[in-house]
Amino acid sequence: MQLTHLGHACLLAETATARLLFDPGTLSQFDEVRDLDAVLVTHGHADHIDPARINALLAANPGAVLVVDPDTPDVVLGLPEHRVARPGDRLSLGGASVVVLGGWHAAVWREIPGCTNSAYLVDDGALLHPGDSFLVPDQDVDVLAVAVDGPWLKLAEAVENVHAVDPRVAIPIHAGETTDPGKYAGMLSAFSPERVVRPLVPGVATVL
Repeated sequence: MQLTHLGHACLLAETATARLLFDPGTLSQFDEVRDLDAVLVTHGHADHIDPARINALLAANPGAVLVVDPDTPDVVLGLPEHRVARPGDRLSLGGASVVVLGGWHAAVWREIPGCTNSAYLVDDGALLHPGDSFLVPDQDVDVLAVAVDGPWLKLAEAVENVHAVDPRVAIPIHAGETTDPGKYAGMLSAFSPERVVRPLVPGVATVL
């Protein structure tokens, strides 16, 4: 699999058969991405789906299916044609298999209700993009995208998530709102299993 980090939580995943874009939000640089088979949105927060740019992205990728969680259609007005994905769904997108997991955004504070959050497991564990959650799936995971900064997390939770999922590689994401993303990636590396954490250079396709 080839991955390109396009800022914050946005990843372009290129499998043997499909080009999948995850979470094209306001802090990401995805406007020039083409030939997509699917755009997958974990939840409706603007840093994961940019309402001002999503229509142009889909117009430039007419063959792409837009997949969203249940709450996003009520949050993002004027959403293009889309498919709502719920936990337990198995999708075939450009020949790639995507299983929908999760259910809810991680709690920001105590019992305050959150929004739905769909985690996406690609090709039987080749990649897990959990959105804003620390989901631990039953399946083995090869490459884990793990959030390292945000108002809903502390770094210790990200470290615990890497240990719990135990991937071959962990990719730090969700650091677009900090001025020092390298610090968080470095701290994640320091406390995670040796050689597991691999920060991606933004905009550079990397084979994993």
